[in-house]
Amino acid sequence: MSFSDAPLLRPMAGLCLWTFAMEVWLYSKRIPAIIKYDVKFPPNSLPSDIKSKLPRHIEWPAENFTNLHEQPTVFYAVCLALTQIGVKDSFAVNLAWAYVGIRVGHSIVQAKFNNVLLRLQLFLLSGVTLATLTTKLALNVF
Repeated sequence: MSFSDAPLLRPMAGLCLWTFAMEVWLYSKRIPAIIKYDVKFPPNSLPSDIKSKLPRHIEWPAENFTNLHEQPTVFYAVCLALTQIGVKDSFAVNLAWAYVGIRVGHSIVQAKFNNVLLRLQLFLLSGVTLATLTTKLALNVF
């Protein structure tokens, strides 16, 4: 199978790469902060105990990394299902890329300055985009 037979794999791969870029970003912020603030890891400590010792902005990339393992899992499933049934029209591919772009934008907003209203708008837009892509899948399988 070539990419021309499965163009929805490209946006999937793009979002996967972005997820790992966010992982690098979170560690590039967290590790220096752990050193700077001399955060200790006692044996029975909870993640929240450790996070409470760091400035909030240090955790924003980590929170986004977690977000990228929530709603996007539906995106991956929908893209794989559409690929499996042979959907490769430009509408579906453009929707998939739009979803990736919106999620990247959401990540940048959350990790850099965490404007909650703007994040909400981007999250809602990504949800509508994903719902539209999911509707396309449903129309093709029912």
